[in-house]
This record gives sequence, structure tokens and C-alpha cells, in this order.
Amino acid sequence: MNKEQLIAEQQMETREIVQALLDDGSDPQATYNIEHHFACADFDALEKVAVDAFKAGFAVDDAEELELDDGSTAYCFSAMAEHGLEIERLDKDCATLIELASKHHVLYDGWGTHFVEPTKQ
Repeated sequence: MNKEQLIAEQQMETREIVQALLDDGSDPQATYNIEHHFACADFDALEKVAVDAFKAGFAVDDAEELELDDGSTAYCFSAMAEHGLEIERLDKDCATLIELASKHHVLYDGWGTHFVEPTKQ
């Protein structure tokens, strides 16, 4: 799949995630900690994406080493931003991060966040 297809697929997934959160009653006005996930067998490539994501304004956590079922090793990290569930912002951030992942041959594995209980008025 080329990066334009990945971006289009991610845009559809973003809409599904946001709608599912709102349908479940998550606070539409809240600020969310959005975590974008990356994985790669090549630590150096993953590190380059982390540096580029940081330069693009994202907070970056430390890479983790995982042993896969087949015994091989993979590395992963998350790039984080705090903002509302604004589709345009999420689309822009995802496109930026997919471009970075593609540039360094790293898997962009989507984004996630947590349910936020609405505040009582």
C-alpha cells in the first residue's frame, strides 16, 4: 500500500474512532492525550522517526523492545499530542506522521486515546 492509500485508510479509521468515543459518551469538549504508534525491526530507523516526530512538535516516549511470537525483535514507541477530537487536526497529524514513517521505512500503526468522562454541570 502506498502512503496516499495509508493516509486515506487512516482518515476512515480516525472517523470511526472518534465516532465510537462519542457514541460511548466520551466528553466531546475534553482535551485528549492522542498517542500515535510506530513499530520497526530496525532500531536506528525507529529512532530517526522519533527525532523527526519530536521536531514536528510531538512528545515522544522511549522506545520499547518486544520479542515477537516468532522469536524476532521489534521496537516501538509513541508520539503524543494533547488536543480535542478535531477530525481536521487528527487527519493532519496522521498524514504528517505517516509521511515520516514512510520516509524511514517504519510502520505507522495508528493512534489511540482514552475515554474521558463528561464533566457534571
